Amino acid sequence: MLTLQVAARTDEADGVAGLVLVDPQGQPLPAWEPGAHIDVHLDRPGEPALVRQYSLCGDSGRRDEYRIAVLREADGGGGSRHLHDAVRQGQLIRVSTPRTLFPFRVAPRLVFVAGGIGITPIMPMIRAATAAGADWILHYAGREPSAMAFGADLAAFGDRVRIYVSAQGQRMALPQIVADAGSAPIYACGPSRLLDDLEAAGAEAGTEVIVERFTNDAEVTSDDDLPFEVELTLTGTTITVQPGESILDRAVAAGADAPSSCRGGTCGTCETFVLGGEPDHRDAVLNAKEREESEVMMICVSRCVGERLVLEL
Repeated sequence: MLTLQVAARTDEADGVAGLVLVDPQGQPLPAWEPGAHIDVHLDRPGEPALVRQYSLCGDSGRRDEYRIAVLREADGGGGSRHLHDAVRQGQLIRVSTPRTLFPFRVAPRLVFVAGGIGITPIMPMIRAATAAGADWILHYAGREPSAMAFGADLAAFGDRVRIYVSAQGQRMALPQIVADAGSAPIYACGPSRLLDDLEAAGAEAGTEVIVERFTNDAEVTSDDDLPFEVELTLTGTTITVQPGESILDRAVAAGADAPSSCRGGTCGTCETFVLGGEPDHRDAVLNAKEREESEVMMICVSRCVGERLVLEL
């Protein structure tokens, strides 16, 4: 855990607050790669503490600061409202060290797709691609220009950046974007509908599409859910998870050391090795291929296909 100071606060766009976080003693911060995020711990007087995940959107080559941009969500859980309303320059904030669930690798040609606040993890990738001399293009969609963050930064890249303003009737032609990408990988972040359509177009064309989702649209509870057993190999116990319960909660109650953060299937903190049984994946972290090939599951929302799982907990 790091305790950092808010060195500056800016308005990146309408409803988007930018925060620059530094070590209070001026020490270098842990290194990070494009696509990384940090957990921000929000202590709210008189209210329960919250933990929220925010992508690092600055320059990954800098060790003196972390930058995040926070969209105010009126209907959210209160984390973004607290950051907008209560956090000011000079305050101290507790954050985790950076973690990467959206890994980026530079290629000779790259395509980036961003929708709304999904531009945040894409910005460091663009900087890294530019520094490496890669040929890249960004397709960036938003409601209106005033609500689209980093407009001035992106303007410096000229015609490498294509802007789509929905209020003006502009839409991305995703099949054409995929077709134009050819063999170049596509990195994307934004609303679920955009990512779903892009992944579908990519799968049809055989184009690699790497995405990060900020929300989990999967149905995490169902009337068809059944109880199942989970063997916790490190704890040495077996638990029963009933419909409406999570593996995470039952495992923690049984004494397992099971870290967690979002509890909604988006942050990856509760990733756990599966030693036996078949997971019913209900997270937004793993893509379809990873669900087929991976030996892990997110125990905050996922369940079991069948009657028994064996987990390394």
